[in-house]
Amino acid sequence: MTTYARRLGLFSGTMVVIGGIIGAGIFRNPTEVAKRVGSPELIMGVWILGGAIALLGAFCWGELGARKPEAGGSYVYLRDAFGEVPAFLYAWSLLLVMATGAIAGVAVTFANYAVALFGLAERATLPLAIGAIALLSGVNYVGVRPGAITQNVFTVLKLVPLAILIAVGVAASGVAPTSATTPLAGGQGALVIAVGWALVPILFSYGGWQQANFIAEEMIDARRNLPRALLIGVAAVVAVYLLANFAYLRLLSAEGLAATPSPAADAMRSALGPAGGTLIAAGIVVSTFGFLNLVILVSPRVYQAMARDGLFFAGIARLHPRFRTPTTAILVQAGWATALALSGTYGDLVDWVVFGDWTFFGLTAATLFVYRARDRAGDSTDGTGRGDFRAWGHPVTTGLFVAAAVFVVGSSVLAHPANAARGTAVIGLGLPVYWLWRRRRTRSVGAGP
Repeated sequence: MTTYARRLGLFSGTMVVIGGIIGAGIFRNPTEVAKRVGSPELIMGVWILGGAIALLGAFCWGELGARKPEAGGSYVYLRDAFGEVPAFLYAWSLLLVMATGAIAGVAVTFANYAVALFGLAERATLPLAIGAIALLSGVNYVGVRPGAITQNVFTVLKLVPLAILIAVGVAASGVAPTSATTPLAGGQGALVIAVGWALVPILFSYGGWQQANFIAEEMIDARRNLPRALLIGVAAVVAVYLLANFAYLRLLSAEGLAATPSPAADAMRSALGPAGGTLIAAGIVVSTFGFLNLVILVSPRVYQAMARDGLFFAGIARLHPRFRTPTTAILVQAGWATALALSGTYGDLVDWVVFGDWTFFGLTAATLFVYRARDRAGDSTDGTGRGDFRAWGHPVTTGLFVAAAVFVVGSSVLAHPANAARGTAVIGLGLPVYWLWRRRRTRSVGAGP
């Protein structure tokens, strides 16, 4: 039986964590945060708070990965703690919309910036997006190491424009007028609401570290290296995000940051002229391409784990005997993502299930309570080992992370109730599909060899 090959070390794992978090969000979302809280102190404060929540998540996923370093990550933890239904719905949502819709959307974003950067005809956008999906799917088809090398290179490259932005911002003392702190109307209650509202785009910007757990079965000494990669990677991203926001405030001021739809480009143009805007455009091209590779690399491991449990097509469960990758799962993902890109519906679909990411974040973190309870009861029937890594401050810190996830989901539902209803329906479509596959598996087992 072909198994995954453990070929990824600590550095590659850390690059997966960083690459899974940094996409295009840090180039755009600071504007939304500035609009919602206003003052420089609050802007920096909410980004620090969001970073602290992300670190709590890294601790949770570090322990989960050390306990069960298997391909599939959150799917495996949900299945073992809460049963097959939530696990299947997670994998179903990932394949139907969350991963494939993200692939389609990020590919088109990459192509839009690339067309503008290189002066190509606008009609080249869609072929370029589909070509990027095909190219990166091919790279990841032939082995996890080529995919990881691609990820490492583009993660380092995407940090370069951010490093330049930070350096320019730190050096540009007095370029933008210092903004005075403006008290929010409505007192403390309004402040709490504003901070909570600002946390929504921040936490979405920080999300993505959990994808490293999808490839745990391919990491060398995963019980040790996966938690380390999570903590190092998330801490590095928190530092980059805080410094980037500091640079935005130095170059644009809080008012200027709130007023611009493209803070990174405007900040760099204000300091370096047109060359600065071109540099940021190139940075977004590199960043989106790297993020695209990351999603294509890790997500098929979830579909493969689901199929391995008999809940999806048997061919998707098989690994290539030479490349040791879930090649059929990669092809299915590429095909569906391409179809979504061609249809142009991916944007609406992703908007509908955007709350689903943090719904499953909260559920996955909550599995840690189940595992710890089994530890106390001496129950190891699920084959889960304790591992050497323990989440700091559990159960308080885990509870805080779950509460943050509930808040994000609740805020998303209140902000877009119609989208939440549609998204719930899309995720709920997985229930009849689950029962169909469960019935098929039962028949197969009953029929015997």
